[in-house]
Amino acid sequence: MDGGGGDPYARFAPRRARVVSLVLAVGVMVMCVALAFFVTGVVQWWDRAGFLVVGALIAWFLYRQATVRADPTREGLTVRNLFDVRTVPWGDVLEVRYGGGRPWASLELEDGDTLGVMAVQRADGATAEAEASRLAALAAAHGRRAP
Repeated sequence: MDGGGGDPYARFAPRRARVVSLVLAVGVMVMCVALAFFVTGVVQWWDRAGFLVVGALIAWFLYRQATVRADPTREGLTVRNLFDVRTVPWGDVLEVRYGGGRPWASLELEDGDTLGVMAVQRADGATAEAEASRLAALAAAHGRRAP
């Protein structure tokens, strides 16, 4: 089912986006702290607090990007994207789509919805293609069965 001898139920997680997001989050926080404490002139306490709040919000967003993932089990797939977490039983997955210019894999669901799986990102190149194949194999192995 996994084609590579590894664990087919291993977590899906992006590689490049994780590194880039975490480096940017640290950089943004360092910059905002420096602005808050070292900018001189007519800067009030609320300006300094604003620098810190904006930096924290940007860092939080980047942290969320760095921690997107999809956790497969025998029952289904739990997808953690930027702003939501959703668990989908394998029987609800009609198709796994990847390619055609999509930035990440997506699941076509029984209810007509499409769920992006940001954990499998095109930016990861050949690794992402292998992960998309593993995801499709899991969906096919656990998906709907003919009566």
